[in-house]
Amino acid sequence: MKKTLITGAAGFLGSHLCDRFIAEGHHVIGMDNLITGDIKNIEHLFHLKRFEFFHHDVTKFVHVPGKMDYILHFASPASPIDYLKIPIETLKVGSLGTLNLLGLARDHGARILVASTSEVYGDPLVHPQNEEYYGNVSPIGPRGVYDEAKRFMESITMAYHRHHGLDTRIVRIFNTYGSRMRLNDGRVVPAFMGQALRGEDLTVFGDGSQSRSFTYIDDQIEGIYRLLMSDYVEPINIGNPDETTILEFAEEIIKLTGTDQKIVFKPLPQDDPMQRQPDISRAKEILDWEPKVHRSEGLKKVFEYFKSLSDEKLWEAHREFLP
Repeated sequence: MKKTLITGAAGFLGSHLCDRFIAEGHHVIGMDNLITGDIKNIEHLFHLKRFEFFHHDVTKFVHVPGKMDYILHFASPASPIDYLKIPIETLKVGSLGTLNLLGLARDHGARILVASTSEVYGDPLVHPQNEEYYGNVSPIGPRGVYDEAKRFMESITMAYHRHHGLDTRIVRIFNTYGSRMRLNDGRVVPAFMGQALRGEDLTVFGDGSQSRSFTYIDDQIEGIYRLLMSDYVEPINIGNPDETTILEFAEEIIKLTGTDQKIVFKPLPQDDPMQRQPDISRAKEILDWEPKVHRSEGLKKVFEYFKSLSDEKLWEAHREFLP
C-alpha cells in the first residue's frame, strides 16, 4: 500500500486530495495546523484505518515515521483576505515549510509535488500565460507575500531536484472552485454566491473588466493526480482556459441564483491582476489532461452546496488571527 502525506489536508484542495488518494488505495496522512483549514472537511475520513491526521505546523520540523511514497505540499493560506492578514505565516509556509518537506522527501526517498499558483505570473504582460513566462510580480507589494512565497517554493524545489536528484513535481494552480470553500474567504466564487444567498449586492472591484478562468474541483484534482504520477519535473499549469470578465461572471451568478441584487463597484486592490488565463498546451500534451466540467455545470453544483450550509456558516464573519 502506498503511503502519502498531504499537507494543508483540512483545506479546500487538501481535503479533496485526501478523498482522491484514499479512493486510489493509499494510506493517507493528513497534516494541517488549522489556521485556515477546517477539521470538518476531513471528519468523514477519521473512521478509516487508512487515514491519519497530524495537527502540526510544517514550518516547524516535520517527522513522519515509517516509509513514505508521496508528499503533496498544499499547506498555505490561499485567499487574499487570509494571506494579507497573516503575511509572515504565508511567507514562512512557502519557504521554511517547503524546505522542511523537501528534506522529509529526501530522507524517505519520496516523490514530492508542491502546489504553486498562477499568482507566480503576477499581473501578466503575456496572455494567455504559459509556463515559460517569468511573470510580472511586485516583491514588495501587499500580494507579494503570497506570490513570492510560491516563486521561492518553485526555486527551492528545482534546486533540490537538480542538486540532490530529488523526485519533484510542480503544479501551477489557476482559480479553482467547489465544495468546502469558505463562503467568507474572499475569493470571487464564494464571495458572489454568499452575497446572493444573503440578499446583498454583488461587489465588483474595479470596472469588472479584469478576467479570470475558473476550474471545477474535480478537474483540478484529476490534473494534480496525473502530474504526480507522470515523469515530468517542470511546472505545469492546471486550469481552465475558458476566460470570463468579473462583470460577466457577476451577471452569471445573479442569473444562476435567481436573485435580483445590484452590482456595486469598489476600487481595485493594489497589484490585482487584470488578466488570468492558462495556456494548458503542456498539460494536454504531457498529461493528456484538460478540464471536462463546464462552468455552468460546476457552478450549479457549488451553489447547491452553499445553499445547504447552515445560517451560522452563511453569516460567518471573516476569520481573525492572533498576532
